[in-house]
Amino acid sequence: MIRKSVLLPTACLLLGTASAATPFTTGAPAANAPYRNAALPVDARVNDLLLHMTLDEKIGQMTQAERAAVRDLNDMAVFGIGSVLSGGGSAPADNTPQGWAAMVDAFQAAALRSRLGIPMLYGTDAVHGHNNVPGATLFPHNIGLGASGDPDLARRVGRATAEEMAGTGVRWNFSPCLCVARDVRWGRTYESFGETPALPTALSTIIDGYQGAGGLAQPGAVLATAKHYLGDGGTAFGSSVTEGYLLDQGDTRLSEAELRRVHLPPFRAAVARNVGSVMVSFSGWNGTKLHAHRYLLTDVLKKELGFTGFVVSDWAGVDQIPGGYPAAVRAAINAGIDMVMVPNEYVRFVDTLSAEVRAGRVPMSRIDDAVARILRQKFRLGLFERPMTDASFQRTFGSAGHRALAREAVQKSLVLLRNDGVLPLPPGARVFVAGQSADDVGRQSGGWTLTWQGQNGPVPGGTSLLAGLREVGGGTVTYARAAQPGQARAADVGLVVVGETPYAEGKGDRASLALNAEDTANIRTVCADGPCVVVTVSGRPLILPGTPMNALVAAWLPGSEGAGLADVLYGRAPFTGRLPVSWPRSDDQLPLNADTRPYDPLFPAGFGLTTRP
Repeated sequence: MIRKSVLLPTACLLLGTASAATPFTTGAPAANAPYRNAALPVDARVNDLLLHMTLDEKIGQMTQAERAAVRDLNDMAVFGIGSVLSGGGSAPADNTPQGWAAMVDAFQAAALRSRLGIPMLYGTDAVHGHNNVPGATLFPHNIGLGASGDPDLARRVGRATAEEMAGTGVRWNFSPCLCVARDVRWGRTYESFGETPALPTALSTIIDGYQGAGGLAQPGAVLATAKHYLGDGGTAFGSSVTEGYLLDQGDTRLSEAELRRVHLPPFRAAVARNVGSVMVSFSGWNGTKLHAHRYLLTDVLKKELGFTGFVVSDWAGVDQIPGGYPAAVRAAINAGIDMVMVPNEYVRFVDTLSAEVRAGRVPMSRIDDAVARILRQKFRLGLFERPMTDASFQRTFGSAGHRALAREAVQKSLVLLRNDGVLPLPPGARVFVAGQSADDVGRQSGGWTLTWQGQNGPVPGGTSLLAGLREVGGGTVTYARAAQPGQARAADVGLVVVGETPYAEGKGDRASLALNAEDTANIRTVCADGPCVVVTVSGRPLILPGTPMNALVAAWLPGSEGAGLADVLYGRAPFTGRLPVSWPRSDDQLPLNADTRPYDPLFPAGFGLTTRP
């Protein structure tokens, strides 16, 4: 399709010529057009703006492009692109809050040069803090918040994350993940609050933190996204395209009654909290991709649950619908997807959807509904009145207050699984520490940290567990990544920190959750020398060796504030966390949930000892 410099209104495109009564013009609407009037109700502004829009302008609003794929900033106005995103690790060259703000504002300024001046909405996955930006406060991943069982804590974490995002101009968060993780071999288990619908339902309060108690237009609020709709935590083992062991983007094979019982309640809660957007799961339900599932997207989510926000696809998720690209686009939009995370070939998407509408295969009513839903959230966010970054929030980025909150979240997320009295450690104790996860903030932060899959090594502004022990304990703390026999005997206690290397979806799927050889050797060596405490730093339960240990602590993926773990080990704060998922004895038990029969876990879901006085 050749782009024209003059865009004709939708009515002209579909009906040939507009009547004399049709209020369309080829120029910009008057400055006093109702949609520009902030005093009018949101729906009145939406309805007025729709009257002024051409088909191409409407399809532009339904388009989301990855920042690195935008060929020219002028395309923001030429195509009327409604949204831009940063995928995991996608950042400006100046990867600072100021650099992000400058980048986002440049996209925004380009979007505002369009005929109608519709602002774009910038989004990213800030799933445990604003994790794409160095120096951001990194909170425990959702599985740790699930262990805390604290809805108010989740709300406060959401608010702090939103403020750090707002200071960079990013007003849309692809979070929270409200999946119910039913198989801990799944690499996204740590993105789930727990294995039963009760925990993600209760902790959906994080949406209130993101979106703000006073409404989206208040300073520091960002649009939240409930994801991934529906059933991505229940995919069957071996249900991937290759029928290997992978679970990610697989197929959830359940009756409708079971799908509703296990996976729907957290989304019902999110809709009740007025969540602004819902992201569709890559996975399928009984063989049909969710991206093409009209019954679940339109009949259940929009009609039955009453969702009034907009539905966004996942990264190139539409492309996975079988039948070729035009058929896939047609199926996705007709099923109920409102905005498409293209993310790269936005020209192809715009031209394809335009052709489908003109051919009558996608009804104009579906386009108008999608665009109205998107515009409604932009008006609610106040983007038409305040489209540029609120730089005042840059002073809260990585602030002492936010780091104190993250440290509190770490304290409340820890689960004490075994203790014969060795914990809490006495002040001034001589501690020998071993393990590759003890002094590595990248490992304790996990995936979605600076890059999509995460990485080992330092994280700007982060404190490792080892550094936290030295800060809090007051005694002698010695460290060796690989312990040697007898090395821990001079200490009062040995502390072995074991776990996983960072990963995100896909690469995190594992057939076996057994510890690696180095971690297993460290446990056996240190625990043979005297009293020992084993700490797991992981996104899920791990299969542990049978070596006797005096105490066992699940630390999950605590993020940037490793000193929060030291606080609890030394008794400055009590152990209060409870397992959000069942802890298996062996790989052979998987998948294992509290409603599995027979149920014989090493530790059941909900278990946790306490050191509270």
